Amino acid sequence: MANSNHSQVTEFILLGLTTRPELQVVLFIIFLIVYSISVVRNLGLILLIQVSSQLHTPMYFFLSHLAFVDFSFTSAITPNMLINFVQETNVISFHACAIQVYCFISFVNIEMFLLAVMAYDRYVAIGNPLLYTVAMSHRLCVQLVAVPYVYCFSMALFHTIITFQFSYCASNVINHFYCDYIPLLALSCSDTHVKEILIFAFARFDIISSLLIVIISYIFIIAAILRIRSTEGRLKAFSTCGSHMVAVTIFYGTLIFMYLQPQSNHSLDTDKMTSVFYTTVIPMLNPLIYSLRNKDVKAALRKGLGNSLILVHLRNFCK
Repeated sequence: MANSNHSQVTEFILLGLTTRPELQVVLFIIFLIVYSISVVRNLGLILLIQVSSQLHTPMYFFLSHLAFVDFSFTSAITPNMLINFVQETNVISFHACAIQVYCFISFVNIEMFLLAVMAYDRYVAIGNPLLYTVAMSHRLCVQLVAVPYVYCFSMALFHTIITFQFSYCASNVINHFYCDYIPLLALSCSDTHVKEILIFAFARFDIISSLLIVIISYIFIIAAILRIRSTEGRLKAFSTCGSHMVAVTIFYGTLIFMYLQPQSNHSLDTDKMTSVFYTTVIPMLNPLIYSLRNKDVKAALRKGLGNSLILVHLRNFCK
């Protein structure tokens, strides 16, 4: 990523969440549990959607990709954080840091646009229920997922290349628990003014544009729901998008606090606490939010567990 003329730094030291030794073991146990739950829930949801024929619909197609992104996002950050809790010096190599920056930028932006796509999907489902399967064809669903992947992976590569072409010739201590480009730029001895403008311009464009899609979709969703005459029909329509509304509120609320506040208000210590929420907590919560409020997912899970128990009993009977 960077040659010897640009940088004398070959590794970075991550300060982590805390420098207090008495908290290291406690935090290690907490985040190990959170990460384990997140992995099991997201991979389990992907598997359930794949094997359950009743979940082979556009909504669950998008949900499986959201689960994949959540799993990839937290797996790019949390394992290294767990290792750092049990090491005296939290060292990460130059290239490993670059990979982590790339993964972070990619997956956090893909999740934003996936949530926007899912909001549009809910609008089509509620606004045109009779034409839903025709309007949301498999080809369109693939395109709606492919575009965010291509755009976000390309944008992340652009930002990562620029970030790691700067000179890091002074301190190599990053005030964070993973490699993020904002604290990295604070270490650079190059002129990063243009890069900082680009970061916040792209971040604000991505957040605002994807959030506008969500807001416009929900304006049309609410208008469609209000046209439904029966109270039962309205409640059923609201329930189909309730889980998505909760996930959107949590995710965008965190990002808005992080990136849309005035730059003068930024504190790296505050950013660390906010980052914990969307790198570890949200990937754990999303599968829970969607499964608890979704009858189809719970029904598919009960059916899957029932089939598993039947297989176990048949095997025992055959023995």
